[in-house]
Amino acid sequence: MASQLERGTKLKKLFIGNLPDGTTEEDLQIVFSQYGTVRSSKVVKDVFSGRCKGFGFIEMEGHEARAAIAGLNGKDFNGNSLKVNFEFSKARCRRR
Repeated sequence: MASQLERGTKLKKLFIGNLPDGTTEEDLQIVFSQYGTVRSSKVVKDVFSGRCKGFGFIEMEGHEARAAIAGLNGKDFNGNSLKVNFEFSKARCRRR
């Protein structure tokens, strides 16, 4: 299997916040596929209830990810206004 660099693609991970309780990974796939190929999706769920905790992540190629951010950030999704941004690692966000 070729690595991302060998294929010439650079996947970007997006943070999706303010998701409704009943959101599934399939829901994210459907919404974000308007902007390109969704390589992976993950809805963070509560361990006990199995319901969405209000956020998730997807991976797309760079230009598709930028289009998804521009098109979906602040848009209504099942009654909630989505927050869509590039995901940043915790180490990068720490204050010194």
